Amino acid sequence: MSEVTDRRARKRLETRRNISYAATGLFAEKGFDNVTIDEIASAADVGRMTVFNHFPHKEDMFFDRDDEIRQTVADALRQRKDAESPIESLRLLAHRLIAEDRPFLQFSDASQGFIAIIKGSDTLKARARAIRDEVANGVAVELAHCAGREDVDADADARLAAALQLACWSTALISAHEEFAQSLDATRAAATFLKLVDKGAAGLNAALAGTPYV
Repeated sequence: MSEVTDRRARKRLETRRNISYAATGLFAEKGFDNVTIDEIASAADVGRMTVFNHFPHKEDMFFDRDDEIRQTVADALRQRKDAESPIESLRLLAHRLIAEDRPFLQFSDASQGFIAIIKGSDTLKARARAIRDEVANGVAVELAHCAGREDVDADADARLAAALQLACWSTALISAHEEFAQSLDATRAAATFLKLVDKGAAGLNAALAGTPYV
């Protein structure tokens, strides 16, 4: 990559971050549905079309780590050790993300605010459900590839594993945030998350015994 290209890429990333930061502040202040694109553009000091160039939909500014999450999950499956089953690699991923204190898997006052904004918007709740389904489909595709199967539609085991995995993660995440809301203890919330992830992995291993995924 040339110096000019690299500089442009950094500038584009900086602009994207500024837009996301401005949007997040407005969403927290006014609620997602009450914020306009023009307000976000003004707060970020960019034009309206610049906002759309970086975020085609307003929801994308709220769920701005969606692509990072999907890539992280895909990388965990693609880069797993030969002796490690796909289900085990995803269980270990959850533990690793907690240990690394990744921003999209934190339990804090800020994360409580994030959840409150979602609960206050039907648009965001619908998008959250859509993202969950899209991630499940992506996990199914990656699982099928792990087994050398290209046609995920014909692989009921991969689809079942992905659906159960997302149900496990969703339940663990909701329970962990509820724990933090009650205790205000991030360590306890993380422990709740990982305990349920481990239980879910045990259930997946039992349900998918005899398949290439355990």
